[in-house]
Amino acid sequence: MTGSTPIRLGIVGVGKIVRDQHIPALARNRDFELVAAASRHGRIDGIPNFSSIDELLANVANLDAVSLCMPPQARYEPAQKALAAGKHVFLEKPPGATVSEVDDLKELAHTMGVSLFASWHSRYAPAVEAARRFLTATKVRSAAIVWKEDVRRWHPNQAWIWEPGGFGVFDPFINALSIVTHILPPLHVTKAVLDFPANRDAPVAARIEFAGAGGLSATADIDWLQTGPQTWDITADTDTGRMVLSGGGAQLSIDGQLIQDDQEREYPALYERFAEIVRAGVSDADVAPLQHVADAFMLARRNVVEAFYD
Repeated sequence: MTGSTPIRLGIVGVGKIVRDQHIPALARNRDFELVAAASRHGRIDGIPNFSSIDELLANVANLDAVSLCMPPQARYEPAQKALAAGKHVFLEKPPGATVSEVDDLKELAHTMGVSLFASWHSRYAPAVEAARRFLTATKVRSAAIVWKEDVRRWHPNQAWIWEPGGFGVFDPFINALSIVTHILPPLHVTKAVLDFPANRDAPVAARIEFAGAGGLSATADIDWLQTGPQTWDITADTDTGRMVLSGGGAQLSIDGQLIQDDQEREYPALYERFAEIVRAGVSDADVAPLQHVADAFMLARRNVVEAFYD
């Protein structure tokens, strides 16, 4: 596609994240024209709306791409249909319910000659690249991730996150993992303890240990029941100082000195990247953050805790 031709986009799964992030980002991006939506319940005013991706694909002529924003358990089949129809596909995070699903979609995208984008939005937080540059130029000895937020604030009455494949507390923590796998040397999970509410099928908290080459170690303390101020911090002790990436990647400090603190624009940056790969004819679908989640579940000791109610 030429750079002057808008990419005609359909959104599938119209929920909170679409209204909060996708629609505002698209409204400011001249590379895209939002032409249709499909959702069982939600609608977007001013464009045709359908009840399924099948109806959207059958009725919207000249559709170039789709953004799939339904829960991860339900994303594989629509992604497969869109890719098979020759459409570029934007996957909301996490990109699938399993690693093998996403690997299969990557192969299909390659076969069809279209682009697949796993949209790890936290990698586009304003201070992430500066943190990566700092860590690349030094030796990292240890790291600690503290990721604690309030599920009732960010996911009110959303049952799917507690179902098998819904990720539970790993839904927000995979944001941290998307940053960690981008800025730190390679790590692998060595130990995990996952807290499952007695009435739920996904964890509400976890403690995880990681290791890497050269004695590198890392820990993660994650919780979905923190009220008040939210905590999204990644700390790394290095040969040239202590790095703290806080606010989910918004602020960077080295040895207590604030280096960068810019306004968040993750979703606008995601759509800029999606347009870039579509026009270049390539894919960007890293599964490393999802692999860490899978490994944590494989190695975890299950700990049953108090029942959770919205």
